[in-house]
Amino acid sequence: MDRDVRVLGVPTDYGTSRRGVDMGPSAVRYAGLVDALKGLGYDVTDAGNLPVPRAAQRSGRHDSDARFLAEVMEVTETLSNGVAEAHDDGDLPLVVGGDHSIAIGSLAGTARDADVGVLWLDAHADCNTPQTSPTGNVHGMGLAAALGWGSFADIDWASVPGLDESNVAWVGLRDLDPGERLAVRDSEAAAFTMSDVDERGMHAVVADAIDAASDGTDGVHVSLDLDFLDPNEAPGVGTPVRGGATYREAHAALEAVAAADVLRSLEVVEVNPVLDESNRTAELAVDLVRSALGERVL
Repeated sequence: MDRDVRVLGVPTDYGTSRRGVDMGPSAVRYAGLVDALKGLGYDVTDAGNLPVPRAAQRSGRHDSDARFLAEVMEVTETLSNGVAEAHDDGDLPLVVGGDHSIAIGSLAGTARDADVGVLWLDAHADCNTPQTSPTGNVHGMGLAAALGWGSFADIDWASVPGLDESNVAWVGLRDLDPGERLAVRDSEAAAFTMSDVDERGMHAVVADAIDAASDGTDGVHVSLDLDFLDPNEAPGVGTPVRGGATYREAHAALEAVAAADVLRSLEVVEVNPVLDESNRTAELAVDLVRSALGERVL
């Protein structure tokens, strides 16, 4: 890949109930993100953290169906512009969160002038709507918002016109709420659970997921939630679920992304240094980004 890389930090925690994930961008940078990418031969621009409302300045608005939606909207619009500007300048956007609600902005920006697919590496489907969510946490609604499901169909800033559900592929699913389970089954998206990985292997599963996400699109947005991995590998996440990807399985997934040469944008989310052990989850995030951007043993 001959594009330069632009790093956009998004220090948010509005979408989740657990504090600390807003420090994720700092933890990932401290783990050596920029130097790692330069070591792969990329020209890297670190655009810093996007301006977001501070936690102390949050409106405190608590709609039980979708908490802090006003703050999520503000971040979505800012991030969407930042990602779109990176594309306009010929750069690959690398978004570092923050909680997973930022995916709404990443997708809106990368699909502004393109048809995109999505590879969603996550323990969770994140396709609750305000009507189905048991918590009201928007980090569990990112894909539903981008696809315009439920009441998100009436929210202009959330829906992403250049995204079709047939080009969405989940890999690593193992913890779905009841409403999500029904939505996934009824959708045209491709869904691969960890049971599929157990049965078929990560290489085969990710190959099928990439085929679905890239079919007829201008590229694929890869959204990597660190809880995709087993908590033994990535302890510093807010919603850990046992039985996730191993270290090598995760690298195999990201290596497959690089080999397919379909990457349009990449985001890494849900690193929570407050819950981490010696910054090992942030360091793992950097290693996986390196694999996605082409690092190989030989």
